[in-house]
Amino acid sequence: MLDVVVVGAGPNGLTAAVELARRGFSVAVFEARDTVGGGARTQELTLPGFRHDPCSAAHPLGANSPAFKAMPLERYGLEWLHAELPMAHPFPDGTAAVLSRSVAETAASFGPRDAGVYRRLVAPFLPKWDTLVRDFMSLPLTALPRDPVTLARFGLAGLPPSTWLTRRFRDERAKALFAGLVAHVIAPLDGIATGAVGLVFALAAHAGGWPVARGGSQSISDALTAYLKDLGGTVHTEYEVKRLDDLPPARAYVFDTSPTALARIAGFGRYYERYRYGASVFKVDYALDGPVPWTAKEARTAGTVQLGASRAEISTALRAASREGRAPDVPFLITVQPSVVDPSRAPDGKQVFWVYGHVPNGWTGDLTDPIERQLERFAPGFRDRVLARATAGPPELAAHNANYVGGDIACGAASGLQLLLRPKVSAFPYSTPHPAVFLCSAATPPGPGVHGMAGHNAAKAVWRRLRQP
Repeated sequence: MLDVVVVGAGPNGLTAAVELARRGFSVAVFEARDTVGGGARTQELTLPGFRHDPCSAAHPLGANSPAFKAMPLERYGLEWLHAELPMAHPFPDGTAAVLSRSVAETAASFGPRDAGVYRRLVAPFLPKWDTLVRDFMSLPLTALPRDPVTLARFGLAGLPPSTWLTRRFRDERAKALFAGLVAHVIAPLDGIATGAVGLVFALAAHAGGWPVARGGSQSISDALTAYLKDLGGTVHTEYEVKRLDDLPPARAYVFDTSPTALARIAGFGRYYERYRYGASVFKVDYALDGPVPWTAKEARTAGTVQLGASRAEISTALRAASREGRAPDVPFLITVQPSVVDPSRAPDGKQVFWVYGHVPNGWTGDLTDPIERQLERFAPGFRDRVLARATAGPPELAAHNANYVGGDIACGAASGLQLLLRPKVSAFPYSTPHPAVFLCSAATPPGPGVHGMAGHNAAKAVWRRLRQP
C-alpha cells in the first residue's frame, strides 16, 4: 500500500508530492492529461518553433515562493530569467509608470507627489519580506507566524479594499498601476483584502522580481517532477480519476482539483455547494515578426506590461466581467513578453507574446478585436507584427484544464471572504469530510498562482495525519 496518492500534476499537486516524498513517504501522482503541469505548461500553439504558455507565464510568486526556494529545482533545469524591468504600465501619451526591482526607481515613475507615499507604503515590509511572505502564504495556521508583529501591520494595511489604499495617491499613474496589480486576481478593486493583493505583488517585484522560466512555464513542472522521481515518487499521466475506487490503496489521498470535482469523485455530495467560481479571461497567444512596437520605451524592456489608461478604466472592465455579466468594451489587459529575456522561445528575430482580458465565467464570445484595439492604442502597428494567433475563451480554457471551471483560471472567485477563506470558512481548509482525503489546489490558501504553497501547506496537514498512531 502506498502512503500517499496525489490526483493532479499541477504545481500544487507536484509540490505536495515532493514535500511528502522528502519526508520518506511513498508517493504516486496521477494526472488525467498526457503531460504534467496543469497551469504551468508550454506548448507550440501557433507556429512551429514558437513555444507559448497556455496559462501562467510570469512568476512573481513562484520566484518568491518559500516552498520552491527550499527545493533544489535549479539542479533539475529551472532557471529564472529577469527582464530589465519586472513590469511596466504605459499610458496613451507614451509615458509609463514602472514596477522596478528598485523602490526608488518605481517611486520616481509615479511623479513627485506620490513618490514619498509609495516609499512609505512599502518601507515597513520590504526589509522583512522573506519572513513576511512565509507567514502570509502559510496562513491559516499551518505554521505559527515567525514575525507576528509585521504580519499584523501588513494585515492592517492590506485588509481594507484597494480603493481605500489608493486614496493615499494623488495622481493617476500610481493609482492605475496599483489597480492593475490587484486585477491579477480577477477581482473587483473594492473587495476586502484587495489592498494586500496589490502590496504582495509590489513587494514581490522589489524582493525577487517578476521572472519567466527559461524555456517556458513547463520547466517549473518538469523540475518538480524530476525532483519527485529522484526522491522515489512516481508519476502516471493519461490517468483520469472519476471515483476513489479508480486509485490504488493508500493511507492518504491529496487532490489538486477543483472542490466540485473532488466532491464528485469522493462522493461528498453538496459539501462545496457554496463555493463560488469567478470571472474568466479571454487569452490570445501571438507569434510575432519582431518585438511589440510600444510607444512607451519602458514597456519595451519589461517582462510584464499592464494596459489600462486609468484606475477607472480598469475598474470598469473588472466590474463588467465580474458583476455585470458582460465583456468589457475596453478590456484591461495583462501581457507578458517572454522573448525579451528568452530568445529560445521563438525562431531567430521572432517573438512570442501572451495577453488576456477579463470576461464573465462561461462566456462564449470573441474578445480578439477589442484586445487588439487596446494593444494598438499603446503599440501602434501591433497588428502588422502578427504572424499567427491562438485564442482561448472560457470553454477552451476549461477544456485545457479541468480546474478552470467556467474558464476561471483562479480555481474559484478571489473576492469577498473567499479571497482569504477558501474553499470553506474553516481553520482546516485542506481537510475534507473524509479523514484520509485532502485538497491542495488553488482553491485552498494562499490561492491562485504558480507558487506551490497550497501544496506545501496541504502536505503538512497530510504529514500530521500520517504521523498519528
